[in-house]
Amino acid sequence: MNDAPLMSVRGLTVDFPLGRGGLFGKPQMLRAVRGVDFDLAPGRTLGLVGESGSGKTTTAMAAIRLAPASGGQVMFDGADLMALTPGQMRQHRRHLQVIFQDPYSSLNPRDRVGAIVREPLDLMDVGDPAGRAVRVEELFTLVGLRRDQMALFPHQFSGGQRQRISIARALATNPRLIVCDEPVSALDVAIQAQILNLLRRLQGEFGLSYLFISHDLGVVQFICDDIAVMYLGEIVEMADRPTLFSRPRHPYTAVLLEAAPSLARRKSQGYRRQGIVKGDPPSPLNLPPGCAFASRCPQAQDRCRAEKPALRDTGAGKVACHFPL
Repeated sequence: MNDAPLMSVRGLTVDFPLGRGGLFGKPQMLRAVRGVDFDLAPGRTLGLVGESGSGKTTTAMAAIRLAPASGGQVMFDGADLMALTPGQMRQHRRHLQVIFQDPYSSLNPRDRVGAIVREPLDLMDVGDPAGRAVRVEELFTLVGLRRDQMALFPHQFSGGQRQRISIARALATNPRLIVCDEPVSALDVAIQAQILNLLRRLQGEFGLSYLFISHDLGVVQFICDDIAVMYLGEIVEMADRPTLFSRPRHPYTAVLLEAAPSLARRKSQGYRRQGIVKGDPPSPLNLPPGCAFASRCPQAQDRCRAEKPALRDTGAGKVACHFPL
């Protein structure tokens, strides 16, 4: 396997303006993503996990320039996406696609699904018109839909079928990287398994790389090769799947694993659920000087409250903690 990453992100930051604090106050900025670094290898799946509001989706969308980044570098296929003009970025867009969370709102209800899948081919001028029609038929078969369904509208499909249409649309331009933004969270459990198996099969057939966003650690354990745990806009731990699930090093990762219903362990004395994260995270507008998780961490010491830990290599992964587990 090629050792060079397909995507390499360094120092990615995203700021959102919040307006002025009063009539004569200074403009306020919310830093939603704070200096994120990660590498995504060809043919692998990197999961971004964390609580709601941790910056998972914002990080992924900023990395592929579907959301504005305030700083950082994103190397993809030898080019820094952050430095490209809109015209240059358009040339790379066909290699970067997205599967959105909600299959009910991500498809245009006024268009027939065949036209929806074909739209990226027309917009990016991929192939000739006759070849595009053939490609759409191939894509429907590839994701487990019938060709005669191409003339139907989105409302005539179930949620799982709509997500298959979304996957077909994402595959249309033969992308190298697909961002999966919680692609199964709106589906029933049985349908989730079908979609996840489809994504894994397509990855094996076409060598796709996935940037997979999810809050469901059971889903992450099934599909991801590597995992980055985010908290308040920062990555606090990174490791491959076996390492992270068997030996988490950051206290936040440990309590996430213990609190996940899909990973609940049954002890001899019956079901127990331990390690629930207590308290609320600090305001992102007024972060403490030390570790942002210190106020909720059962392992916190004075150094944690005074000194911010850096993301450092532990040999089996990376962790941002002064006293890793």
